Amino acid sequence: MAAAKPEPAFLTTARDRQREMVEQYYSDLASAGGPKRPVAYMLVGGNLTEIVRSFGFEVVFPEIVALNCAIKHVSLPNILHAESQGYGLDVCGYVKNDLGLQELGGQTPFGRIPPPDLLVCSFSGCYVYVKWWEALAEKYGCPLFMLDVPYMRDAEPQAEDIQYLVTQLNEFIALLEKITGRSFDLAELRKTLARSRKAEQGWVDYLASGKHRPSPIEAYFEAVFYMFPINVLRGTDVAADFYATVNEEVRARIAEGHYPVPEEKFRLVVEGVPPYPSYRTFWDFFRKWGAVSVAATYPKVGGLFDRGFLHDPARPLESIAEYSLGAYVNQSWPLRRQIIGEYIRDFEADAVLIHGIKSCRSFTAGQGDLRDRLIHDHGIPTLYIESDHEDPRYFAPAQIKNRMDAFFESLDRRRGSVPLPVVNA
Repeated sequence: MAAAKPEPAFLTTARDRQREMVEQYYSDLASAGGPKRPVAYMLVGGNLTEIVRSFGFEVVFPEIVALNCAIKHVSLPNILHAESQGYGLDVCGYVKNDLGLQELGGQTPFGRIPPPDLLVCSFSGCYVYVKWWEALAEKYGCPLFMLDVPYMRDAEPQAEDIQYLVTQLNEFIALLEKITGRSFDLAELRKTLARSRKAEQGWVDYLASGKHRPSPIEAYFEAVFYMFPINVLRGTDVAADFYATVNEEVRARIAEGHYPVPEEKFRLVVEGVPPYPSYRTFWDFFRKWGAVSVAATYPKVGGLFDRGFLHDPARPLESIAEYSLGAYVNQSWPLRRQIIGEYIRDFEADAVLIHGIKSCRSFTAGQGDLRDRLIHDHGIPTLYIESDHEDPRYFAPAQIKNRMDAFFESLDRRRGSVPLPVVNA
């Protein structure tokens, strides 16, 4: 058997840099905590990381820690421990991983997670966040700030919603001044937002490259790794520089003809959170059929930057308010359907795959109706499958593979005989 052909050097640069950033992030956290380097826990969607970082906080995102635990196949012991403490089977896997991990000492394959000095809950789109952060506040006794984010009802943020959030942001800044003994530095916040904007533009450029045929990116499986800097390190030079490296790699892929699958047969839009404990297995089910995700909704949970929003240093608090409103899971279902419809049209997708999460009702509720609308109203082939983002007990590989094989077989038969539907988003 011939030896496997080595990957071109340009394919490993961004991947290795991403791993270095993850390792460095957890290494930095190991020595954090206390007055000199306080730690804030935040949620990914609609977060206030720029404000917090401008006051010298390190930031922990328990959702990110949870997905890292799941990918490393260590989430189940944390989940089982949380269930032994009374948390039910239907409670979000992120929540159970985090609360179980906290009770077991905070040790992960990447390093120990320090306890919080401040809890910041921007509960856009999911009320479970509130109860999760309340449980952490009860355990650690540290200050808890709740950012009440109105639900997005229209495509553009309402002026009264922005003002409502700006008022809360000023209250948050006053709390940070009290906790740290430092005065708010507007100039420093503007600098942080400028670095965020640079990273966001690079991220948008990366995502837009999925429009190329064949696609030089995998907008679901690969993008989940590459979204780490935009979600966790936003506001730093490291994040801004990373996407320059990524986009240089994408250009090299196009020039060299090196694509995510050797022969692109099916272009998909993917909705839903990945099954992290079986990440590679799930990805292989796509690659077997030459299926590549050209656009996906999950990498946008940290911000719909590809929809025209970038942080604006000239309007710091108003810009942060708009960002919090625009989190993907904070969109109404009519808006989410519109976003998905435009992805199908703009990225010339052949089909949609929806991955439902048993323990995440906020992301999953409405996905069944979405499937029916795409099939019956727009004629878009759509597959709905279900497992879990954290709990490996819910991933049934044989059943999922059979359903995906049947779906791709039907797409293969359909190819050439039925024109691509036009979606009026």
